[in-house]
Amino acid sequence: MSTLLITILISVIIILFVLVVFVLAISKGYAYKHTVDSLDDNPHLKKRENSGDA
Repeated sequence: MSTLLITILISVIIILFVLVVFVLAISKGYAYKHTVDSLDDNPHLKKRENSGDA
């Protein structure tokens, strides 16, 4: 095998590896279930109410 062919093969393998890792990271990010705390459970609002700030 020539040096050029080996370099191209290694480059393609690295590119495919990076692409797979990128796709897995994006998929995991979209699968994450985001939640929002209710206003009743918010400790920052209770702290503000107690200190008299609006």
